[in-house]
Amino acid sequence: MANAGTIHDAFVEELRDTYDAEKQLIKALPKLAKAATSAELRSAFETHLEETRGHVERLEQVFESLEEKVKGKHCDGIAGIIEEGKSIMEEDFDEAAMDACLIAAGQRAEHYEMAAYGTLVAWARAMGHTEAADLLQETLDEEKAADEKLTTIAEGGINQEAAENAHPSGEDEEEEERPARGGSAAAVAKRPARR
Repeated sequence: MANAGTIHDAFVEELRDTYDAEKQLIKALPKLAKAATSAELRSAFETHLEETRGHVERLEQVFESLEEKVKGKHCDGIAGIIEEGKSIMEEDFDEAAMDACLIAAGQRAEHYEMAAYGTLVAWARAMGHTEAADLLQETLDEEKAADEKLTTIAEGGINQEAAENAHPSGEDEEEEERPARGGSAAAVAKRPARR
């Protein structure tokens, strides 16, 4: 019977998977930036592209700190997320809807990466790889900040503009009272009128 793998082996495999994911994103982010119509969104993607190049360099430092060969292992997860993003860019959406969808695609990638880096940081700390953990934590913090930036852009007007384009004012003048955040229109309609 072959020797069973250890958490160190799993850690190195996850590093290789994440390294490949970052390399794939370096190719995908310029396409998201080019498809964005909002200057702020385009800038966010371009800024994150530069950060992603830094993530690759940091991962290379992690491999070196562990005396492991720097190499990637194809990341099917991020490949699927990137493929979904390509499909979105092929749709015929109005500008605001396209930007909202690009944000969603970007956030899918960010959340995937946050999960990967969160695991890597935890495993590195558990094994006492302090230098690796600190480098990985730095990247995790940047991934979280990129995700928050996309949320801020979405909530800063893009989602609302896309929603208004979907239902231009004047179409449903009957609906004077909008549902409260988290409430459905049906729930609002069932509430007794206030007197």
